[in-house]
Parts: sequence; C-alpha cells; structure tokens
Amino acid sequence: MEKILRCGLTAVFLFSYFYGITGQTCEGQCGKKLDTCSCHVTCISLENCCDNFKEFCVDTFPYSGSIFGGTDFVILNATFNQNSSVTCRFNRGIVTEGYVDAESRGHCISPLLYQTGWILLEISTDGTTYNRQGSWLSVHPGKLDPRFKVTLVNSTQWQYYGTPNVGGTLRMTWNTSLVRAENVNLELWGYREEGEAYSESWTAEWKYLYSLVRGYPNNGNFTFVPSVADKPFLDWELGCVRVSPSAYPDGKRDVHAVWSEDHALAWHLEEKFRENSAAWALDKCIQWDQLEKSLPSFLDETIDCPCTLAQARADTGRFHTDYGCDIEKGSVCTYHPGSVHCVRAIQASPKYAAGQQCCYDSTGAQVLTSDSIGGSTPDRGHDWGSPPYRNPPRIPGASHWVYDVLSFYYCCLWSDNCHYYFTHRPSSDCRTYTPPKAGAVFGDPHLITFDGTRYTFNGKGEYSLVVSEAKHFVVQGRTEQLTDPQSGALVSATKLSAVAMREGESDVIEVRLDQLKDSLQVLRKQMPLSFTEQTWMDLKGVFVFSPVPHNVTVMFPSGAGVEVRRREGTMAATVLLPEEFRDTTQGLLGKMNDDPKDDLVSSSGNTVPDASNAEEVYTFGASWAILNESSLFTYDSKYLLDSYLFAPKHDPAFSPAFAIPDNPDDPLLNEASKLCTGGGSKFCRYDTLVARSLSVGNATRVSFNSHATIAEDLSAVVSCGWITSPSNGEKDGTTYLQGFTVKFTCNTGYVLQGPKERTCQSNGQWTGELTQCTAESGAGNNTLGIVLGIVIGAIALATILTVIILHSRKHKRATQKQEEDEAF
Repeated sequence: MEKILRCGLTAVFLFSYFYGITGQTCEGQCGKKLDTCSCHVTCISLENCCDNFKEFCVDTFPYSGSIFGGTDFVILNATFNQNSSVTCRFNRGIVTEGYVDAESRGHCISPLLYQTGWILLEISTDGTTYNRQGSWLSVHPGKLDPRFKVTLVNSTQWQYYGTPNVGGTLRMTWNTSLVRAENVNLELWGYREEGEAYSESWTAEWKYLYSLVRGYPNNGNFTFVPSVADKPFLDWELGCVRVSPSAYPDGKRDVHAVWSEDHALAWHLEEKFRENSAAWALDKCIQWDQLEKSLPSFLDETIDCPCTLAQARADTGRFHTDYGCDIEKGSVCTYHPGSVHCVRAIQASPKYAAGQQCCYDSTGAQVLTSDSIGGSTPDRGHDWGSPPYRNPPRIPGASHWVYDVLSFYYCCLWSDNCHYYFTHRPSSDCRTYTPPKAGAVFGDPHLITFDGTRYTFNGKGEYSLVVSEAKHFVVQGRTEQLTDPQSGALVSATKLSAVAMREGESDVIEVRLDQLKDSLQVLRKQMPLSFTEQTWMDLKGVFVFSPVPHNVTVMFPSGAGVEVRRREGTMAATVLLPEEFRDTTQGLLGKMNDDPKDDLVSSSGNTVPDASNAEEVYTFGASWAILNESSLFTYDSKYLLDSYLFAPKHDPAFSPAFAIPDNPDDPLLNEASKLCTGGGSKFCRYDTLVARSLSVGNATRVSFNSHATIAEDLSAVVSCGWITSPSNGEKDGTTYLQGFTVKFTCNTGYVLQGPKERTCQSNGQWTGELTQCTAESGAGNNTLGIVLGIVIGAIALATILTVIILHSRKHKRATQKQEEDEAF
C-alpha cells in the first residue's frame, strides 16, 4: 500500500514540478487535495498547487486584531474588480462591509466578536457566493499589543474618577494611522450581561451609549473633563472608548476603528458616586454580596494553586503568567499589592467556566487574601474566557470584569469593605496541589523519563514519545541524522527535529526546526502559524504560546503541556503531565508511576532491565516507531516524503555510535573535558565528541541543567494551610510550608496563652495547640487568688503550729505534775 501511495504522490509531485498544475480550481475547495492539484497549504512547498490557489485560499495582513473589531485588513495575492462590492463573513454568520482600494486589493473590516481564537473568514464579491476562504485571529483585549489600542493616559485616574481627591482632565491617545480619516468620532460603548445566570437566557451585549465628541480632528490626542452621564447611560459601569471615522453614523457597528481596553466607568457615574463614593460603593458591594449568595458556588471545582512561585512558573501545562502582574515586566500588580507575580489557570473549570488566580510575594510564597488584599483570588468568570465563548460567563475579559473586577472596585478599591469580597473569593491554598511530572528529550537525543530514568536512543525515524490511550493524548518525535559542522559529512548520531501532538479532537500541533530561519516553526493542522503579531493563540482544544522564535509552549485541556526549545541547531522537548496521567502512559518517555524499573518497556511488552545497555535500549526505542496511518507529522517537501513518509519509520540501515569515542589524540577531548562537568556530563561528552561540535555539547549541557531545574522546581511541597492570628494579637510569618515557623504576639493589655510559635511539620500539621490572647484583668485575678491562697495557707500553718505548741506545753505540764506526785 505504501508503494502505491508513494508512486501516486511522486507522480503528482513530478507532474506539478515539471509541467505545472492546470484544470481544477480551488474555488470553494480550500484545504482539499484534488485529483490533479492541491488546494491544501502544503501545495506551496510541494509545488503542486492549483493555478488559482492563492486567489481563493487567501492570506491577510494583518492576520489578527482585537475582539472588539474595527481592524482594516488586506486580502493578499487575490485581485478584485474596482466595481466589486466586497462583503466579508466571519464564522459563517457575521457579515461586514469591505471595499476595493485603488490597487485592486480587497479589504475586510473585522467585526465585534464575543470570542477569541481563529475565526473562519469567507469573502464574496456579489453578496451571495462566498467563494474565497481564509482565517482571522480574534485577540483578547488584554493580550493585544498596546500599539493597536487607544491608550487611557493614567488609567488609575480614569477608574477612580470621582473618588476623594481624584478628578480633573482625562486624556487619551491613539495611533492616527489606525483610523484613516481626517475627522473622527469618540464614542463610549458599554457592556452588560442579562438573564438568568447559567441558563440559556443569559446573554451578553456590547452597546453604543453616546459620543464624547463628533467630528474631532484625527490628531491622536483628546482631553476632556467628564461630566455625569444622563439616564440611562450612567447605569452602565463597564465599557470602552471607540475612535472611528466621523463619516459613519453614531454607533454604527463593525466599522474601521480603534478601541481602548475595557475599564470601570467611574468617570461617568451618577452624582451620588461623586458626593460619597465610599457609601455608593458599599451599597453596590452589598448588592453584589446578595447576588453571590444566590448563585451556585464554583470554588470546589477550581484547580488548587501551586505552593511556590517556582512551581507556578514551571507548571506551564496548567498555569500561565497573568498579564496584570508579571515579574518579567516589572511586577506592576495593580490589583495585588505586595505580590510580584501572578499566574492564572489556563483552563476554565469544567461546569461553571470559572478561573483561578495565584499570586506570590518576593520570597516565592503564595499570598492569601486572609493575610493581604493582594492575595490570590478565584474568578467566577475566567479572564481569558472559555469555549464555546459566546454566552456568559465565558465572554473573554468582559465576564471576568462583570463578576470579579467591578465587585473588587465596589468592595476593596472604592470602599474599605474587602471582607465582603473575600468571603466569596477566598484564596485557594496548595494543600491538595500535586505538581506534574516532567519527561525530556534533548541532544543526540538523550531522554529522561517521567520517573527519572536516563538513557540515549539514537534511532533515525519517527517515534512515539508519549501515548496515553486513557487520556487520548499523543506526542510523537522525529529524528534526523546529524552532520559534522566542519565537513558537512553525516555523523553516527541523530537529533530531535520535530514533535507533533494532539489531545482528543484538538488541532494537531507540530513544532519543527526551521533551518533557514534558525528558529522553530509551528504548524496547526499542517499550516504554518505566524507569531509576528500575537504570541498567544487560542486554537481548537489547545493553546500555543511563543514569546520568541526559539521557544514554544503547547497547552492542552487535560493540563498536559509540551515545551519546545531550540538550542544551537538542536531541539529540546519537555513533556509535563499532571497526576491524572499516572499509570496511563507508554512510549519512549516511559510509564509515569514513580517506578523507574518499568520505564523501558517496548511496544510488545518486553522490559529492558538495564538502561546503560545501549544495544538493548536501541531495540526498545525502535519498537516505538509509529505507522503512517497514525502519524501526526507534515510531509511538505520531497525530502520529508522520501525520508519519512515513503521510508521505514525506523531506519534499519542507520547504525549509531553506541559509546563515547575514546581517542586520546582527539583535539576535542580536552575541550570536552572542560565543558562537560557535573550532572549530565556523560551526555555532554557524547554529543561533543560524536557530533564533533562544542556548541552541540553545550546545548546538551544547558538542556540537561534546564530539566534538572524544572524537576527541582516541581518537587512536592508540604503545606499545613493557613493559620489564623489570635484574637487581640498578631502573627509574624505568612509562609505555611514545611519547615516554616509562625510566631505570635499579643496586643497591649493581653497575655499569651499557648505556644509562642508553631512550625509546619512534614505530616502537614502544625506543632502545638491553638494560641490565644487573654485579657490581663483575668491574669490579675489569678495572681490575687494565688496570693490569697498563700496567705490563707500561712495562716492555717500558723494555726496548726500554735495548736501543736500549746498541746506540747500542756503535755509537758501534765508530765511534770505526774513526776512531782510520784516523788511524794
């Protein structure tokens, strides 16, 4: 069957390469491979595209924009008639008006959406037939580059306007090139959610409220002194400012525009707020408190927080940096004073789509709301939203604002009533948190299993790194032969060159070395993804984050994560699996069960007892070669077709070097000895001497040390849980992990009853009993009682002594009298 497939594909490849493709059309066929040509994206590199592929399977520039819409983007490569009436349809339902420019290029305007991620884009020139197809990336407003937003200068002033000592002139700025018009309208749009919570009637709405100014010169700057809004607009407490061409009617939807971020509309609230903001906010806080009591609790289904900052940053499959409190960007933690870094749970909770936020101080300890206003807080609405997005509380950004942020303003920022807020948003401590296990592949390649077994497998082909049938999770790896950097000759070692992965029905994600750009290339369903505009992408059943071209992190709903790093022309991959994967995994990274003895089990069930036996390990590794029908990889070049699709998945003709070369005359030997020290030195030496490259050896050393750091950061930590301060006293210490001690003191007028300090033990229990502070008056009564007891006791003793003395004297007189009588 493979031979037939190979002959057929080769024939198409050769036909297209030498003669070109004609006849069949890509109109309405994007993503398909036709009989004589292809409308699939891989046709570009395979050179077998249908003639009109780029005309109908379109790319755009830019390819992304705010969830609020208004981005004008060009349809690349396709040509349009000047008289064409372009319309653009998003998600098969939302239609916006496009246009054709003077260069016959088609343009679309992105619409106001209620979801993030890649959106199906279809284009029509007659308003009926949508025969061109592409994709559009809708981006969370908080993740959008600030260059593409209206900036609210001094945003704190905007969101505290009307509170004591906050007033004056407000200012906003924007990039004038984002709105092509001489004059603009500045409009306020509001957001609200209505209907019965968690029912089908629960709906979300962005609505035009009123204009701040019309026909204003598009100079990129506007200042004004806000006044109280008229009824009913002053009842809207969350919104955005939109800057759009003044040629459009007020509030016209889905036009070319630029937006601010959503924010609390303190600056337009009713007069009562300005007269007494604290009282107004307290009233709102109490109303929110009553609402929360009527809604179902979501706390039990939210994920527990990691115990330490190190764990939180290493558990990249389940947690990601909160953009509002990022240690890499200066720790500007507006809503979490005292914290230096916060993370959010990547996945929303299963039933209520709730979120989890975990914050940490400069010592790396978790900050709890029981100790600080800046503590970690769970969220009824996940800030990043949750599929299928369209209904509350799943609306990205906005739902979180309605249920978790505005209420924080009411109870904590505009008034001093945080106890209401923290009653419903208590911090999750980490007593039930279990860190994930990490397995790694790096170097030539070397593997470290989830249970810590280290070995080298230098097979050439495509293999199963992880297979978990129970979790429907697969990670595959492709290896290719290394070349000598000096001579260009092939050497007897391989390297990891690509990984492909999927969970359930998610998009297939492939990360591979891009030799031309010295970076990593990410493919989604065999289509290359660009991270030039956005570093985070919401995809089907998976998230991908690539802050720099050399680093990619892939995150799945199960909490599994895959980190890929490019180092010196080699690839290193780390797979992170949560506890739920225990006893379900097999493949080159072994069975995750804390038992290294059963890590090296072949696909047929045979166990390799000794990981240092290179030949046996090689046979074990070869058994995990994948099949064509189960492959997740992309074969979009003649090299990949010939070397992997049409060739054996494990190359039996390739023979690796099973041992480190031992040549005392090798000029690299001394340099390798200097470079390769400490843990992983054996791997480093092997790669340096076999690959003939110090840089490759150094990359292996760095990868090994990086994995060791991750494993250390993810070590289990025991927590004894939060401990309260005694009434009428204080505690010193807010770290509740094993080995840490909390000390107690009492306020003036009170004395300590119980231990002065308690220490968290390895069993998760605090030493000692409950510490209390009691009033000194009570202590004085005790002293008086003791004194009285002593006095009474002394009196009683004196009485007894007196009686004894008197009795003794009486007895003596009686004796003397008897002696005198006997003498007579």
